[in-house]
Amino acid sequence: MVPGLTITGLTSAAIAAVVFGVVNSIVKPLLTLFTLPLTILTLGLFLLVVNAIAFGLVGYLTPGFTVSGFFPALFGSFVLSFLSSFLNRLFFSEQDSSSNFPFN
Repeated sequence: MVPGLTITGLTSAAIAAVVFGVVNSIVKPLLTLFTLPLTILTLGLFLLVVNAIAFGLVGYLTPGFTVSGFFPALFGSFVLSFLSSFLNRLFFSEQDSSSNFPFN
């Protein structure tokens, strides 16, 4: 779907999903914290670069999942965020998400 991204199989995709979860939960918050002044200066647009760095790191750490450069990582993070947003809207309506929140 994105030129420059290749996945060799279903196993590689599953491993990449697990690695992406770990990178998003540990590495990405640290990158965001360290680049906070630049993020504020660019009004949040530098977070797109942080997402691309995290996506590229997943490609580096996962065998069978390759990212061939910065722009494929950037476009891959765009596609992943749009797909995630679409699936969240498809499966979770506004009422469902607010009623499951424990502090309402």
